[in-house]
Amino acid sequence: MVKIISIGIGGFLGAITRYLLAGEVEKYFKSTFPFGTLVVNLIGCFLLGFIFSLTLNREMINPTIRTAITTGFLGALTTFSTFTYETLALLEGENLFLALSNVVISVVLGLLMGWFGIITARII
Repeated sequence: MVKIISIGIGGFLGAITRYLLAGEVEKYFKSTFPFGTLVVNLIGCFLLGFIFSLTLNREMINPTIRTAITTGFLGALTTFSTFTYETLALLEGENLFLALSNVVISVVLGLLMGWFGIITARII
């Protein structure tokens, strides 16, 4: 039960963080392109790779806390549904280039950020 409550708390904090951070990024870029979701998802990919690698064979973080961070916080911080919605909105607005750019940039940079997180954790 403690693990479930921890995931809920992490999810609550992750969702609020996503909302606030994505909003600030959108204010900064003022663009049709969904930079807020992209930035939040890339940060989440990096952090997930970092925490995964850092704790893979080491007991640096309590398993309940690790699950609260990865499944709860990072699960709520990153969002595939918002990415999908924003891509579909670009397609409906007949902006094929931005829609395809969003897909390619999100997937490629997401994988690179996850890998960068793993490499960074290995250095520590």
